[in-house]
Amino acid sequence: MSDPSRCRIHCQWLSPEAPRRFRTAVSLHSHTLHSQELLTFIPRLAARVPLLRRLVEQLESRYEAYYGVPLDYRRGWWTPPLGPAQALHLEQSQIEGGLGLRALVSLTDHDNLDAPAELAEETAVPYSFEWTVPFGPAYFHVGVHNLPARRARRIFGELQEYTARPEPGRLRDLLAGLHEDPAVLVVWNHPFWDENEVGNARYLVCVEEFGRQCAAFLHALEWNGLRPWRENRMTVALASRLSLPVISGGDRHGREPNAALNLTSAATFSEFVGEVREGRSEVLLMPQHREPLTLRLIQNTRDVLAEDPAHARGWRKWSDRVFYRLENGTEQPLSAVWARQPGLIRRFVDLVQWTSHPGVRLALRLAMSERGQLKP
Repeated sequence: MSDPSRCRIHCQWLSPEAPRRFRTAVSLHSHTLHSQELLTFIPRLAARVPLLRRLVEQLESRYEAYYGVPLDYRRGWWTPPLGPAQALHLEQSQIEGGLGLRALVSLTDHDNLDAPAELAEETAVPYSFEWTVPFGPAYFHVGVHNLPARRARRIFGELQEYTARPEPGRLRDLLAGLHEDPAVLVVWNHPFWDENEVGNARYLVCVEEFGRQCAAFLHALEWNGLRPWRENRMTVALASRLSLPVISGGDRHGREPNAALNLTSAATFSEFVGEVREGRSEVLLMPQHREPLTLRLIQNTRDVLAEDPAHARGWRKWSDRVFYRLENGTEQPLSAVWARQPGLIRRFVDLVQWTSHPGVRLALRLAMSERGQLKP
């Protein structure tokens, strides 16, 4: 059982001395080019920014007029810009250079173990990934950290089999199997994000039922660095009801390092897991977490749309890194689909890049600030 008094959340801009009491900071839940991210973020982001919304509506109208069907964002995906080594270096730099602490980093791509496998020969990183767990009409994301290296692929395969062919009776057994290894950390990521858009009432029923069935085999819930403050507070309340600690998860997808970290004096990732399993957690919210969420999401979008001569796979143009399943079923990068980039798309990209102008950024910051965000 977790004692709430053993879990604390520090804001680095309010308590800059907080990291000095610890030796290590832990970066959890961040993504590399091995993740496939749905294009559904485009209408969600456009809904917050009127100029973007108008462009997106025009794009949708023209697509439907040409193909005779609505634009389906779920048929497209993009990949984050950083390779595994770049992502690891980014997170280490914030911790070691910015905080002066030792860094422990767990990269968690969606249903993919390739990043830790690529890095295994060069450095000790945990075998971790973000597991998609179908649950009724909804699905949840569960951070599975620090799988035993020799059995990581086999365990991963078993969990992916459940994702492809969910059998509700097996879920508790799979979670129980993870729980049996004292070095493995199982985290319920952003539990209140209805990614499958099943509707608030139905989704909340799923949340309560998942917690009831699975809390015994979960070790923590996540304060997510890229979700709204109100949603994170709901997570804190749920964690209290389930007697579980809250730990950090930055959920980095672009070039901004994780906005939420954990502080510890553990020397190894396994030692940190032991602390969390005992109900101890010290979360540190970094200064970028103060920025309005929409502004940060726009920055992430700029990162995705930027030219990248140093891309780990040579995908220099953003259109090399965005893929779509065409009406005939083939999957191709947009750079292979277009003979010439459509004018509306160019306008969308130019508008997103225009938001980097200091004056525009200041105006957006003032317009988008979230009230009450300094009281976690």
